[in-house]
Amino acid sequence: MTKLFKSLLIICVMGLILSSTAQAWWNDAWTQRKKITVDASSAGGAITDPIGTTPILIRLHDGDFQFASARDDGSDLRFVAADDKTLLTYHIEKYDSLLGEAFVWVRVPDLKPGAQVSFWLYYGNTGDMAAPGGADAKGTYDADTVLVYHFSEIGKPVHDFTETGNDAQNAGVLTDGSLIGSGLRLDGKSLITIPASASLAWSEESALTWSAWIKLGVLQPNAPIFSRRDGGNAFLIGADNGVPFVEVNGSRSPGGAPLAAETWHHLAVVASGSQITLYLDGVSYATLNAGIPALNSPSLIGGDASDAGGTVGLVGEMDELEISKVARPPGFIKLAAGEQGVDSGRLLTVAQDEQPATGWLSGAFGLFGVVFKSVTIDGWVVIGVLAIMSVVSWLVMIGKLLYLNRIEKGNALFLEEWRQVARDLTALDHRDGELIKSMGGRINPKVQKLVRRSPLYHIYHIGSEEIGHRQAGDKILSSQSIQAIRASLDSGYVHENHRLNSGMVFLTISIAGGPFLGLLGTVVGVMITFAAIAATGEVNISAIAPGLAAALVATVAGLLVAIPALLGYNYLVSRIKNVTSDMQIFVDEFVTKMAEFYSPATTAGATDGMQALVDQLIQALSEHNERSSNGVQTRPVNH
Repeated sequence: MTKLFKSLLIICVMGLILSSTAQAWWNDAWTQRKKITVDASSAGGAITDPIGTTPILIRLHDGDFQFASARDDGSDLRFVAADDKTLLTYHIEKYDSLLGEAFVWVRVPDLKPGAQVSFWLYYGNTGDMAAPGGADAKGTYDADTVLVYHFSEIGKPVHDFTETGNDAQNAGVLTDGSLIGSGLRLDGKSLITIPASASLAWSEESALTWSAWIKLGVLQPNAPIFSRRDGGNAFLIGADNGVPFVEVNGSRSPGGAPLAAETWHHLAVVASGSQITLYLDGVSYATLNAGIPALNSPSLIGGDASDAGGTVGLVGEMDELEISKVARPPGFIKLAAGEQGVDSGRLLTVAQDEQPATGWLSGAFGLFGVVFKSVTIDGWVVIGVLAIMSVVSWLVMIGKLLYLNRIEKGNALFLEEWRQVARDLTALDHRDGELIKSMGGRINPKVQKLVRRSPLYHIYHIGSEEIGHRQAGDKILSSQSIQAIRASLDSGYVHENHRLNSGMVFLTISIAGGPFLGLLGTVVGVMITFAAIAATGEVNISAIAPGLAAALVATVAGLLVAIPALLGYNYLVSRIKNVTSDMQIFVDEFVTKMAEFYSPATTAGATDGMQALVDQLIQALSEHNERSSNGVQTRPVNH
């Protein structure tokens, strides 16, 4: 029985764990979520080089996002890691619920090459917004990122979204419908100046990563995209008739295949020591054996300020400029080129929406979660008292069940040995306590340990000690001694009966008091609900129903306390009655065996009866003979 109980308990616990795991939901105030997966495996982006922590661009549109279910400004967006606990830092570049378009940057930590990483996008909270995890642009990028331009400002200087604050000196000509939201239009004349700063100061052969999305309007000779000059040192990124290049102090990287006009391409430059690598769309395009020169001057976007003061600019567009003071790994560059582009479907997938399950026990307890939120303070007080009663009753039932299992096992072992001792009570003819405990030396210490749990053994021990104290030298017990021993046995029986029934009163209290306490909580909850209706003067079923349902929770709690206690009580009482009956039978059997073995009336009574019968026969014969000698007719005496 104990093994069955343990098995059922384990099954229940495991079921609750699996249910809560399968139905995990970060916060039930959010009604929608969707899984987003970054796939760097061979089936997705096929990235084999290290990646690390990187901002991921999430493109949302009407086809994969329900803008009508979210707030108009997207302030209810939350990104949570796969564990459904850890919030991910993010910020919104653009969110337009009317056009059904949004661009959101999410910082995903420690991406591994050749692996998949999933996280959750939660939205659909139009009410409570107390949960943390709002937008944080500066926290989206690590400390090594010193400049990020989204080119989303209209009529204002271009803004830096990192914590370094490297805003541009002037505003640019922006264009809607660029690669990622709005972008920067380059006309060859209107250049963007980035002021010098401590975070943008480059030492000789320092590490650097520069990346941007570029669209060439026309194929120009030696068109500068980004330039920086300081005295005799110069750093230039550009395109010569569509061939991208990087140039340091007049040394230019070798050319490759030219770019087509009016097409977007991801261009990146990574400097590490005395080598600079130019990447095109995530793939190494050219290498320059030179290091970054020492520069601490303003930078130009879209042109080059020569020593003569003239400017020659690029005609085209730019989007998403990013500068870091470290050399990013190749996997980082390839991931950015793959997931930020329009064709990012293989690398980044956005799953269908999921809603919290509405079952009676799912998600954050499903419908029960709605009810629990409406329970008032008085209801929780009643439920708390009922919870204490439930814990106590379960402890009593479990403890009593284990206790009955132990004593029934001990009774079985004791009765097996008692049948042998009962045939000859000579084993009790001594005052040696150890021999009495071992039933005349019949049971070893190991068995004694089990048998001592038996209430029958306790009664036997009482009787054995009483016999030893009261027995005369000729092994005879008087009737008064037998009655005294019987009283001691009855006393032991009552004591054992008290032990068997100890704690059962808590079950009766739970059975009788649980429903009444629950009813009290329900009545008070209903009163409060109707009082609230009277105070507001509005009868709204949506407002009334949760209150009434919450009030009924107390009654349910009371029944959940009383029903198990009732079933357990009846089961335990039936087993206690069986043990009590065994004790009554044993007391009668012990007294009978003892009286038969030790009573003086057993032999003396039989002898006296026989002598009386003989005396009667002799007297009858004498009377018959006397009458015969006097001539009196008599009837024959039947012998």
